[in-house]
Amino acid sequence: MWYSGGEQYEPDAIGYATSKDGLHWTKLKNNPIFKADPSKSWEQYKVTACQVIERENDYLMFYIGFYDINFAQIGMARSKDGISGWERYSGNPIISPTENSWDASATYKPFAIQEKDRWMLWYNGRNEHLEQIGLAIHNGHDLSF
Repeated sequence: MWYSGGEQYEPDAIGYATSKDGLHWTKLKNNPIFKADPSKSWEQYKVTACQVIERENDYLMFYIGFYDINFAQIGMARSKDGISGWERYSGNPIISPTENSWDASATYKPFAIQEKDRWMLWYNGRNEHLEQIGLAIHNGHDLSF
């Protein structure tokens, strides 16, 4: 299980835990497995709320990167084993707020599925205090990552 941990308002980083029965969990000793990269301004503050998808040759992660406590965007990363060696997509962020729109303040909480020849990614968008759910569609199977 990949999980977010840290502060209560918005967690700071992503951890990993395993369970044999789904009731009792053991956290990985080397947690967190994924944390903010201060050299990437869009996610310099914190990373959280990931979805990880096992693919044929790697694991694909969709996650939230925070510029500051309020401004969030969505990015992708991949890892051979889903735990270590995470490589961020060079085109991050993949979904950003749109000025003067329903998601002008933040885009976050991604959930993606692949459906035939397209990817569908649902996410929360926020404008001030109003939060709504949106859908982004990427046509084609290949994400170039």
